[in-house]
Amino acid sequence: MIVDTLDLDSLPVGICRLWVEVVRNAFGQPECVPVLVAKGRKPGKVVGLTAAVHGDELNGISTIHRLFDRLDCNNMRGSVVGVAVVNHPGFMRGERRFVDGKDLNHTFPGTPTGSVSDVYAYRLVQRIIRRFDVLLDLHTASFGRVNSLYVRADMTEPTTARMAFLQRPQVIVHNPPADRTLRGAAAALGIPAITVEIGDPNRFQHRYIRRTLVGVRAVLMELGVVAKRHVAEGGPPIICSDSHWVYTDGGGLLTVLPKVTDLVAEGEEIAHLVDIFGDPVATYRAPHYGVVIGHSIEPVARTGARILHIGRLATEADTHILGREDGAVPVMH
Repeated sequence: MIVDTLDLDSLPVGICRLWVEVVRNAFGQPECVPVLVAKGRKPGKVVGLTAAVHGDELNGISTIHRLFDRLDCNNMRGSVVGVAVVNHPGFMRGERRFVDGKDLNHTFPGTPTGSVSDVYAYRLVQRIIRRFDVLLDLHTASFGRVNSLYVRADMTEPTTARMAFLQRPQVIVHNPPADRTLRGAAAALGIPAITVEIGDPNRFQHRYIRRTLVGVRAVLMELGVVAKRHVAEGGPPIICSDSHWVYTDGGGLLTVLPKVTDLVAEGEEIAHLVDIFGDPVATYRAPHYGVVIGHSIEPVARTGARILHIGRLATEADTHILGREDGAVPVMH
């Protein structure tokens, strides 16, 4: 069924498969995003999940599919909405960016008039996103890179901090929502939102998908959307006060040494660069003690190429972000 906006009140109890029209192509035909809706028998929160804001980020799609396979709407309160592919043109072309070459996640909340990406982002927010009570935005690394399973969240905001811990990721990075991201647009509307980075692009990584699914269901249980049941304890996440990328200052062939989630010491060798003849060009070292959140796997490196995404571990001084599941992080309401 094709609709021009997400109207949950008009939908029956159960699972609906919708195409929400966003823009029209050059043939004048609708370009739609696929939306799964699981509507419970009783009223409650609306939990939104979005995947493939970048067209090559596939793990979130499978996470949404597996979640909906297991939802029992007759025993649910509220609704779960899964936007399986946000970036319709990018997904269809097998490309990360939008059809006009822009990064869609640097375009929100968009504008009602303007370029196609501006209008596309605006209508997504107005027609779908603003219906949510909370949002989990599912991403992966970009091409030529690999990621850990990690969450970006504003850890000073109780609801998003709780959502981050419930995901049981390998790493949590304190990261207030930035302007122009989908998470930022949701937060500006008063919708608590986190970004879940689920491994690598252009593939299904089942171990990460399974783990993310457990975290999503934990959020649903916390909000009372589904019944609570025992969830196996995961290892505690590494919490980072911030993170940044380390870049090359020359060109050549790059080898990155640590793996994702490795801890590196200040001054530890993290990569080396050789020229096309195999002669050494540069050795790169960790700027500080931290955890490897992600890194490049692309050997061919120009000046300014990404090497490694390093998180700065939170210390006891970072009490504003060091909530724990023992009650320091308030329960979601």
